[in-house]
Amino acid sequence: MPVQPASTARQLPQRPSWPDWTAFEAARIAAVFDPRDPPEGFLDYPFPFYQALLDHDPVHLCPDGSYFLSRYEDLDGIYRDTRRFSSDKREEFYPKYGDTPLYEHHTTSLVFNDPPLHTRVRKLIVGALSPRAIAGMEPGLVCLVDGLLDRFEEQGQGDLIEDFASAIPIEIIGNLLGVPHDERDPLRGWSLAILGALEPVLTKEQEDLGNQSVRDFLFYLKGLIADRRKNPGDPATDVLTRLIQGERDGERLSEKELLHNCIFILNAGHETTTNLIGNGLYCLLEFPDERRRLTCEPERIGTAVEEFLRFESSNQLGNRRIVEEVEIGGITMPPGTLVTLCIGAANRDAAQFPDPHRMDITRTPNKHLAFAGGPHLCAGLSLARLEGRIAISRFVNRFPDYTLNGTPVRGGRMRFRGFLSVPVSVR
Repeated sequence: MPVQPASTARQLPQRPSWPDWTAFEAARIAAVFDPRDPPEGFLDYPFPFYQALLDHDPVHLCPDGSYFLSRYEDLDGIYRDTRRFSSDKREEFYPKYGDTPLYEHHTTSLVFNDPPLHTRVRKLIVGALSPRAIAGMEPGLVCLVDGLLDRFEEQGQGDLIEDFASAIPIEIIGNLLGVPHDERDPLRGWSLAILGALEPVLTKEQEDLGNQSVRDFLFYLKGLIADRRKNPGDPATDVLTRLIQGERDGERLSEKELLHNCIFILNAGHETTTNLIGNGLYCLLEFPDERRRLTCEPERIGTAVEEFLRFESSNQLGNRRIVEEVEIGGITMPPGTLVTLCIGAANRDAAQFPDPHRMDITRTPNKHLAFAGGPHLCAGLSLARLEGRIAISRFVNRFPDYTLNGTPVRGGRMRFRGFLSVPVSVR
């Protein structure tokens, strides 16, 4: 199944061509697929492999006994069914991490928990991310983005990730937690290391760096929280103060829950938003007709952001554990079965998205799963969308003819899809 060709091949690395697999070859590739040992070329361009799974083995039994699910309908149903599918990762993560800081963090944070912890923490976070609060962030976000663009203009070049995309969520989340500006430098490194430890397979170096990053982040947060207890902010806009104080008549978080969910807030809002902005701007390099369309019709930015989220989902994978016997695709799965939800594949499922491998910034409807769904729908989705709209639209408006100025470097990870570096010229 071909993808839309890029007409800027002389400036861009050629997007990998769609393999000319026969149906037999695609079925064989799907049958032996193992997320713990992905095939060659998968990390750079996973979509042909996703299509093979969708066509031939959408409920795929992995060598470790877990299932890898790729159909939109299956994922959408699982996200909505918290009774039979658990987000609690204690049983899954202990064999992977052991009794380590990574285990404590990932089994305490909002995203990897079920009610009642999930409900309590999500309510506190969402309360500080009300439509009014997010609208109040827009002037500061515009000022931040314009300042970053001024530096690009002065230098005539820069890196879409290091100098732009990653700087935006760090500032926004730093503001939400009230982290002093001169103390924000380590935040991105901590986030990348902790989230990187969620990959299906880790090296010893990745595991050690992830654990040390949790330790360092906890040490920093203890001081920040102690100061905020003495000098509370406005709980309507200061997420940390809101988490400390809890709901007026509700249960407060324990110290461990408070610390690890502060880490979660940074991690959840940092890399995925960085990837949204970076992937979106790179897609517009690859598909110049869509860039011209957005330049001529800037009001399309809302649907464009949704298409970037679908087409190059920032977060490619989710996970659940079955707690009651369930049947998926004709296969009966007992309690304890682990399932991987392939968001990247579901967002390219032709049963939900006509011509799914074509990027169309006017696509509607576009009910993608980039923000998950059901009770676990991303608490910060409105803020992420705002950051994406402001950052991408103002970059394209300011530099409609930006070009690649070096070799892009992908993140090289299976769960999170994005770039480490995309050097560009804006002259």
